[in-house]
Amino acid sequence: MGRPATRPTKLKDGYYIEIRNKGAKSGVKLYSATKLQMHRAIKMYERSKEVFILGESVNGKFVDKEPKLHVAE
Repeated sequence: MGRPATRPTKLKDGYYIEIRNKGAKSGVKLYSATKLQMHRAIKMYERSKEVFILGESVNGKFVDKEPKLHVAE
């Protein structure tokens, strides 16, 4: 098996959202290549999960520093 990774993973260039169970402190990051794909993923999870929009990642860093909570309409 080997040892677990100690270095954080590098992020691809694209758009990221984080989905969590309601009331949870951590979640799963989902990658989308385009903004349209990101909005489709948000629509899929907005009813049952908390969705945080992390934004666009360029060279492994996010353009927006603060994640935004998405509220279902």
